[in-house]
Amino acid sequence: MAIDKVFYNEGSAAKLGWEPEWFGADDFDDKLVKKIADWQKKLGITPDGLCGPTTYRRIYAERLSNIDDFLPKSIKEKDEAFIVHKGNFIPIEWKKVVLWSESDGLKTTGKYKPFFDERKPNLFVTHWDACLDSESCAKVLGKRGLSVHFCIDNDGTIYQLLDTNHIAYHAGNHNGNSIGVEISNAYYTKYQDWYVKKGFGERPVVRGVKCQGSTLEDHLDFYPIQIEALKALYKAVHKGMGIQLKCPLDSDGKTLDKVSTAAAANRFNGFVSHYHISKKKIDCAGLDIEGILNELR
Repeated sequence: MAIDKVFYNEGSAAKLGWEPEWFGADDFDDKLVKKIADWQKKLGITPDGLCGPTTYRRIYAERLSNIDDFLPKSIKEKDEAFIVHKGNFIPIEWKKVVLWSESDGLKTTGKYKPFFDERKPNLFVTHWDACLDSESCAKVLGKRGLSVHFCIDNDGTIYQLLDTNHIAYHAGNHNGNSIGVEISNAYYTKYQDWYVKKGFGERPVVRGVKCQGSTLEDHLDFYPIQIEALKALYKAVHKGMGIQLKCPLDSDGKTLDKVSTAAAANRFNGFVSHYHISKKKIDCAGLDIEGILNELR
Protein backbone atom coordinates (compact mmCIF):
# COMPACT_ATOMS: atom_id res chain seq x y z
CA MET A 1 0.00 0.00 0.00
CA ALA A 2 1.46 3.35 -1.04
CA ILE A 3 2.11 5.88 1.70
CA ASP A 4 0.41 9.25 1.40
CA LYS A 5 3.60 11.23 1.91
CA VAL A 6 1.91 14.57 2.54
CA PHE A 7 -0.30 13.02 5.23
CA TYR A 8 2.70 11.20 6.74
CA ASN A 9 4.73 14.40 7.01
CA GLU A 10 1.85 16.24 8.66
CA GLY A 11 1.60 13.54 11.31
CA SER A 12 5.37 13.41 11.76
CA ALA A 13 5.59 17.17 12.24
CA ALA A 14 2.81 17.11 14.83
CA LYS A 15 4.55 14.33 16.74
CA LEU A 16 8.20 15.40 16.46
CA GLY A 17 7.78 19.19 16.37
CA TRP A 18 9.30 20.26 13.06
CA GLU A 19 7.97 22.72 10.46
CA PRO A 20 7.99 22.76 6.60
CA GLU A 21 10.28 25.81 6.72
CA TRP A 22 13.03 23.58 8.14
CA PHE A 23 13.37 22.20 4.61
CA GLY A 24 12.72 25.50 2.84
CA ALA A 25 9.02 24.83 2.15
CA ASP A 26 5.88 26.79 3.03
CA ASP A 27 3.30 24.06 3.57
CA PHE A 28 2.62 20.34 3.79
CA ASP A 29 2.38 19.47 0.11
CA ASP A 30 4.21 17.71 -2.72
CA LYS A 31 6.78 20.52 -2.84
CA LEU A 32 7.75 19.71 0.74
CA VAL A 33 8.09 16.01 -0.14
CA LYS A 34 10.53 16.96 -2.91
CA LYS A 35 12.45 19.35 -0.65
CA ILE A 36 12.85 16.60 1.95
CA ALA A 37 14.00 14.11 -0.69
CA ASP A 38 16.56 16.58 -2.04
CA TRP A 39 17.90 17.19 1.47
CA GLN A 40 18.04 13.46 2.21
CA LYS A 41 19.95 12.83 -1.01
CA LYS A 42 22.63 15.37 -0.06
CA LEU A 43 23.19 13.58 3.25
CA GLY A 44 23.18 10.08 1.79
CA ILE A 45 19.84 9.16 3.35
CA THR A 46 17.27 7.21 1.32
CA PRO A 47 15.47 10.06 -0.54
CA ASP A 48 11.90 8.96 0.16
CA GLY A 49 10.59 12.48 0.98
CA LEU A 50 9.42 11.34 4.41
CA CYS A 51 10.65 13.11 7.55
CA GLY A 52 10.72 10.15 9.90
CA PRO A 53 12.73 9.89 13.17
CA THR A 54 16.11 9.42 11.43
CA THR A 55 15.67 12.34 9.02
CA TYR A 56 14.27 14.47 11.83
CA ARG A 57 17.26 13.87 14.10
CA ARG A 58 19.71 14.67 11.31
CA ILE A 59 18.10 17.97 10.35
CA TYR A 60 17.52 18.88 14.02
CA ALA A 61 21.23 18.39 14.75
CA GLU A 62 22.24 20.37 11.66
CA ARG A 63 19.76 23.11 12.50
CA LEU A 64 21.14 23.54 16.04
CA SER A 65 24.76 23.56 14.92
CA ASN A 66 24.08 26.23 12.28
CA ILE A 67 20.96 27.89 13.66
CA ASP A 68 21.67 31.25 11.96
CA ASP A 69 21.47 29.60 8.53
CA PHE A 70 17.86 28.62 9.20
CA LEU A 71 16.53 32.04 10.17
CA PRO A 72 13.20 32.78 8.46
CA LYS A 73 13.23 35.78 6.12
CA SER A 74 10.66 37.55 8.30
CA ILE A 75 13.07 37.52 11.25
CA LYS A 76 16.03 38.65 9.15
CA GLU A 77 14.12 41.48 7.52
CA LYS A 78 12.60 42.78 10.75
CA ASP A 79 15.83 42.28 12.71
CA GLU A 80 13.87 40.49 15.43
CA ALA A 81 15.40 38.67 18.37
CA PHE A 82 14.44 35.15 19.38
CA ILE A 83 15.26 32.19 21.59
CA VAL A 84 15.26 28.58 20.40
CA HIS A 85 13.09 25.69 21.60
CA LYS A 86 13.23 22.36 19.80
CA GLY A 87 14.83 24.03 16.81
CA ASN A 88 12.00 26.55 16.48
CA PHE A 89 12.26 30.31 16.92
CA ILE A 90 10.38 32.01 19.76
CA PRO A 91 10.27 35.83 19.53
CA ILE A 92 11.58 37.78 22.50
CA GLU A 93 11.11 41.47 23.16
CA TRP A 94 14.77 42.10 23.91
CA LYS A 95 17.37 43.05 21.31
CA LYS A 96 20.47 41.83 23.13
CA VAL A 97 20.16 38.08 22.60
CA VAL A 98 23.15 35.98 21.50
CA LEU A 99 22.91 32.30 20.50
CA TRP A 100 25.50 29.58 20.97
CA SER A 101 26.21 29.45 17.22
CA GLU A 102 27.16 33.12 16.92
CA SER A 103 30.82 34.19 16.93
CA ASP A 104 30.40 36.01 20.25
CA GLY A 105 28.09 33.39 21.74
CA LEU A 106 28.68 31.17 24.77
CA LYS A 107 28.71 27.41 24.26
CA THR A 108 27.92 24.60 26.65
CA THR A 109 31.02 22.58 27.50
CA GLY A 110 29.55 20.73 30.47
CA LYS A 111 27.23 17.74 30.46
CA TYR A 112 23.67 17.87 29.20
CA LYS A 113 21.17 15.34 27.88
CA PRO A 114 20.08 15.70 24.24
CA PHE A 115 16.32 15.33 23.99
CA PHE A 116 14.60 14.78 20.66
CA ASP A 117 11.00 14.15 21.65
CA GLU A 118 8.85 17.08 22.72
CA ARG A 119 9.92 18.11 26.24
CA LYS A 120 7.36 20.04 28.26
CA PRO A 121 9.09 21.69 31.23
CA ASN A 122 6.90 23.03 34.02
CA LEU A 123 9.57 24.97 35.94
CA PHE A 124 11.77 27.91 35.00
CA VAL A 125 14.58 28.05 37.58
CA THR A 126 16.39 31.35 38.22
CA HIS A 127 19.96 31.27 39.59
CA TRP A 128 22.63 33.82 40.37
CA ASP A 129 25.93 32.60 39.04
CA ALA A 130 28.30 33.76 41.84
CA CYS A 131 30.66 34.79 39.01
CA LEU A 132 31.81 38.16 37.73
CA ASP A 133 30.32 37.76 34.26
CA SER A 134 28.53 35.28 32.01
CA GLU A 135 31.70 34.17 30.22
CA SER A 136 33.30 33.08 33.48
CA CYS A 137 30.03 31.43 34.49
CA ALA A 138 30.00 29.31 31.33
CA LYS A 139 33.59 28.24 31.98
CA VAL A 140 32.89 27.33 35.62
CA LEU A 141 29.83 25.30 34.67
CA GLY A 142 31.85 23.44 32.05
CA LYS A 143 34.62 22.59 34.51
CA ARG A 144 32.04 21.28 36.98
CA GLY A 145 30.31 19.19 34.33
CA LEU A 146 27.15 21.32 34.61
CA SER A 147 25.11 23.27 32.07
CA VAL A 148 22.32 25.82 31.78
CA HIS A 149 20.09 27.11 28.99
CA PHE A 150 20.57 30.86 29.48
CA CYS A 151 22.92 33.40 31.05
CA ILE A 152 22.17 37.09 31.62
CA ASP A 153 25.30 39.24 31.69
CA ASN A 154 25.98 42.47 33.59
CA ASP A 155 24.89 44.62 30.64
CA GLY A 156 21.62 42.73 30.19
CA THR A 157 22.77 40.56 27.29
CA ILE A 158 20.93 37.24 27.20
CA TYR A 159 23.07 34.33 26.06
CA GLN A 160 21.38 31.09 25.05
CA LEU A 161 23.84 28.23 25.45
CA LEU A 162 21.53 25.31 24.72
CA ASP A 163 18.24 24.58 22.98
CA THR A 164 15.64 24.54 25.75
CA ASN A 165 14.33 21.17 24.58
CA HIS A 166 17.59 19.59 25.73
CA ILE A 167 18.01 18.79 29.43
CA ALA A 168 20.59 21.01 31.14
CA TYR A 169 22.24 19.99 34.42
CA HIS A 170 21.51 22.95 36.68
CA ALA A 171 18.82 21.95 39.17
CA GLY A 172 19.51 18.44 40.49
CA ASN A 173 16.44 16.22 40.49
CA HIS A 174 14.52 18.92 38.61
CA ASN A 175 16.70 18.98 35.50
CA GLY A 176 14.29 16.90 33.43
CA ASN A 177 11.30 19.21 33.86
CA SER A 178 12.97 22.61 34.00
CA ILE A 179 14.66 25.41 32.09
CA GLY A 180 17.38 27.43 33.80
CA VAL A 181 19.01 30.86 33.68
CA GLU A 182 22.15 32.06 35.46
CA ILE A 183 22.15 35.81 36.13
CA SER A 184 25.61 37.30 36.57
CA ASN A 185 26.13 38.38 40.19
CA ALA A 186 29.24 37.67 42.27
CA TYR A 187 27.11 37.99 45.46
CA TYR A 188 29.76 39.29 47.89
CA THR A 189 29.96 43.07 48.42
CA LYS A 190 33.78 42.93 48.25
CA TYR A 191 33.39 42.66 44.46
CA GLN A 192 31.60 46.01 44.19
CA ASP A 193 34.83 47.79 43.23
CA TRP A 194 35.41 45.35 40.35
CA TYR A 195 32.04 46.23 38.79
CA VAL A 196 32.74 49.94 39.13
CA LYS A 197 36.22 49.62 37.59
CA LYS A 198 34.77 47.68 34.65
CA GLY A 199 32.31 50.47 33.96
CA PHE A 200 29.09 48.75 35.01
CA GLY A 201 28.54 51.04 37.98
CA GLU A 202 27.64 50.12 41.53
CA ARG A 203 25.27 47.26 42.06
CA PRO A 204 22.33 47.65 44.41
CA VAL A 205 22.88 45.90 47.75
CA VAL A 206 20.34 43.58 49.37
CA ARG A 207 20.09 44.07 53.14
CA GLY A 208 18.29 42.03 55.77
CA VAL A 209 16.67 39.59 53.37
CA LYS A 210 15.47 36.28 54.78
CA CYS A 211 15.89 32.95 53.02
CA GLN A 212 15.33 29.40 54.25
CA GLY A 213 14.50 30.73 57.72
CA SER A 214 17.69 32.78 58.20
CA THR A 215 18.67 36.39 57.60
CA LEU A 216 21.42 36.54 55.01
CA GLU A 217 24.44 38.82 55.06
CA ASP A 218 24.26 41.96 52.95
CA HIS A 219 24.96 40.96 49.34
CA LEU A 220 24.99 42.34 45.82
CA ASP A 221 21.72 42.58 43.92
CA PHE A 222 21.02 42.53 40.18
CA TYR A 223 21.32 45.58 37.95
CA PRO A 224 17.96 46.99 36.80
CA ILE A 225 18.84 46.15 33.18
CA GLN A 226 19.33 42.51 34.19
CA ILE A 227 15.84 42.47 35.69
CA GLU A 228 14.42 43.95 32.48
CA ALA A 229 16.18 41.22 30.48
CA LEU A 230 14.85 38.57 32.87
CA LYS A 231 11.35 39.99 32.47
CA ALA A 232 11.62 39.69 28.67
CA LEU A 233 12.92 36.11 29.01
CA TYR A 234 10.08 35.13 31.36
CA LYS A 235 7.56 36.55 28.89
CA ALA A 236 9.05 34.71 25.90
CA VAL A 237 9.22 31.41 27.78
CA HIS A 238 5.64 31.80 28.97
CA LYS A 239 4.33 32.52 25.48
CA GLY A 240 6.51 30.02 23.66
CA MET A 241 6.51 27.08 26.08
CA GLY A 242 3.44 27.58 28.20
CA ILE A 243 5.08 27.86 31.62
CA GLN A 244 2.54 29.67 33.78
CA LEU A 245 3.07 33.20 35.12
CA LYS A 246 3.09 31.96 38.71
CA CYS A 247 5.65 31.74 41.50
CA PRO A 248 5.48 30.25 45.03
CA LEU A 249 3.78 32.74 47.38
CA ASP A 250 3.57 33.19 51.13
CA SER A 251 0.35 33.89 53.02
CA ASP A 252 0.64 37.61 52.19
CA GLY A 253 0.87 36.96 48.45
CA LYS A 254 4.58 37.80 48.25
CA THR A 255 7.36 35.70 46.73
CA LEU A 256 8.03 32.86 49.18
CA ASP A 257 11.41 33.13 50.94
CA LYS A 258 11.97 29.42 51.51
CA VAL A 259 11.68 26.10 49.72
CA SER A 260 8.26 25.47 48.18
CA THR A 261 6.83 22.03 48.89
CA ALA A 262 4.89 22.00 45.63
CA ALA A 263 7.84 23.20 43.52
CA ALA A 264 10.25 20.77 45.20
CA ALA A 265 7.85 17.94 44.45
CA ASN A 266 7.47 19.04 40.81
CA ARG A 267 3.76 19.71 41.31
CA PHE A 268 4.19 23.41 40.58
CA ASN A 269 4.05 25.03 37.14
CA GLY A 270 5.73 28.42 37.02
CA PHE A 271 8.83 30.51 37.71
CA VAL A 272 10.99 29.84 40.77
CA SER A 273 14.30 30.76 42.34
CA HIS A 274 16.78 27.96 43.00
CA TYR A 275 16.05 28.04 46.73
CA HIS A 276 12.39 27.20 46.05
CA ILE A 277 13.39 23.67 45.03
CA SER A 278 16.33 22.97 47.36
CA LYS A 279 16.85 23.71 51.08
CA LYS A 280 20.60 23.84 50.44
CA LYS A 281 20.35 26.85 48.11
CA ILE A 282 19.86 30.59 48.68
CA ASP A 283 19.86 31.91 45.11
CA CYS A 284 18.10 34.17 44.23
CA ALA A 285 17.20 35.45 47.72
CA GLY A 286 15.57 38.87 47.51
CA LEU A 287 14.40 38.50 43.90
CA ASP A 288 10.75 39.56 43.73
CA ILE A 289 9.54 37.13 41.08
CA GLU A 290 5.91 37.87 41.90
CA GLY A 291 6.51 41.57 41.25
CA ILE A 292 8.04 40.77 37.85
CA LEU A 293 5.17 38.46 36.95
CA ASN A 294 2.61 41.04 38.02
CA GLU A 295 4.05 43.44 35.45
CA LEU A 296 3.83 40.75 32.77
CA ARG A 297 0.25 39.89 33.67
